[in-house]
Amino acid sequence: MKTFIGLDFGSDSVRAVLVTEKGETLAACVHNYVRWAEGLYCDAVNNQFRQHPLDYLEGTEAVIKGVLAGQDAAAVKGIAIDTTGSTPCAVDANGTPLALLPEFADDPDAMFLLWKDHSSQAEADRINEAAAAWQGIDYRMYEGGIYSSEWFWSKLLHILKNNAKVRNAAASFVEHCDWITGVLAGNTAPATMARSRCATGHKAMWHASWGGLPPQEFLTYIDPLLENWRSKLYSDTQTAEKPVGKLAPAWAEKLGLSTDVVIGGSGIDCHFGAVGAEIAANTLVKVVGTSTCDIVVAPDVDKCVRGICGQVDGSVVPGLIGLEAGQAAFGDVYAWFRNLLGYAGEVSLSALEKDAAKLPPGAHGVRALDWFNGRRTPDADNALTGAIFGLNLGSSAPMVYRALMESTVFGARAIIERFRDEGIEIKSVAAVGGITRKSPFIMQLCADVFNMPVRVAASDQACALGAAMFAATAAGVYPDIDAAMKNMGAGFDLEYTPDPELTAVYDKLYLRYLEDGRRIAK
Repeated sequence: MKTFIGLDFGSDSVRAVLVTEKGETLAACVHNYVRWAEGLYCDAVNNQFRQHPLDYLEGTEAVIKGVLAGQDAAAVKGIAIDTTGSTPCAVDANGTPLALLPEFADDPDAMFLLWKDHSSQAEADRINEAAAAWQGIDYRMYEGGIYSSEWFWSKLLHILKNNAKVRNAAASFVEHCDWITGVLAGNTAPATMARSRCATGHKAMWHASWGGLPPQEFLTYIDPLLENWRSKLYSDTQTAEKPVGKLAPAWAEKLGLSTDVVIGGSGIDCHFGAVGAEIAANTLVKVVGTSTCDIVVAPDVDKCVRGICGQVDGSVVPGLIGLEAGQAAFGDVYAWFRNLLGYAGEVSLSALEKDAAKLPPGAHGVRALDWFNGRRTPDADNALTGAIFGLNLGSSAPMVYRALMESTVFGARAIIERFRDEGIEIKSVAAVGGITRKSPFIMQLCADVFNMPVRVAASDQACALGAAMFAATAAGVYPDIDAAMKNMGAGFDLEYTPDPELTAVYDKLYLRYLEDGRRIAK
């Protein structure tokens, strides 16, 4: 039986699964990033979140060896990888992240800028200003019309502007998903390494209609520091079902695998998670974790959808348009509240949720906005902040926690409504990610607020499973990703259906959420 390894690099850890060609998960392994867990190189107050490439390299080795323990290594035929995004890094002419060089070992600007790093808001503002004033194509048109500080060009420009040493040493920038894939395939040279259609289309304004990345003239108009940068990057991209190469000898020896193992294309975690959840038209796949990503596929989209995170041909399923939206914070909102209360002692989110679930919707007038890490969708604005309303001396921690949970789900509904307003039909929701298993209350809340059934994928590692599906397709075991999903999918084992009485209550609270948001965002 042929087997495949899927790697999923999240915000806190990397996960791997070993899956057979028939979809049986033989093993799974998780490795927490050591430096990240220590809080190194981050400054949350200033929206700086950086990750050292050694965390990724050590994690790759640990989880692959972990899933191979006691298994037949000779049966492994393919590996594919997804990561967070946009998570770029400055590299030298060999494609080595600058942080791996001694002179940059402790320089956060020489490390990977995690997706939720919002330190480049000023650069995002300049990109939006330049794109709006540019006479001709609006190069944001396939990325929702608003460029975000979470994305590639904002982060690249921020580093160039603020760190001359890194600027002078950088030969190129690479996305995390492309770099770690290139490492395993033995090719990280910036000019020839494979670049993900998913990451470039959604995060770097790449589009075939204007020949790839935006033209140099536009980039220079944004800022003279971007002069010559188009030629330092790439023109071509590839979809994830295509092979990138085969496992490099050094890594084959390190992992105990054959150099015949095929390395598949890469992509962003939520897009691979949608494949792991067997995405189909008219279904929104919601990847729920520290943040959320919402993925929809459609055979054709005859307009540029406003205020989302992009629409890219082949970013999820080749031959279909992949549409991405999401929330900049979901589980992170809950973790923030736990940490806030932590000064009073150990706080359990499960205990808080249990008490909050006993309260009525909109408990005692306490309301919240979920923009604690800015707003990603609809209409990206990372300068926005979270808010809590209606507090008085009788307000309790469970009341506030319930308001925070409701606000995150109202934020999720706003995304669904935006898709519908733009003519994208959504009939059902499929959910994957840790919260879908940890919190039945949140999942039921989603069904009630959305007024739609919400199914939960049976696999608790849907993103890594999606990566394994791409690995199987790249290795030629299946002719396309649809066949891989059909044969390797784990299906769904939970379904939440809306309660009509609660739905009516939440409809009114949702309108108040929108009103609060309009007032704060002015």
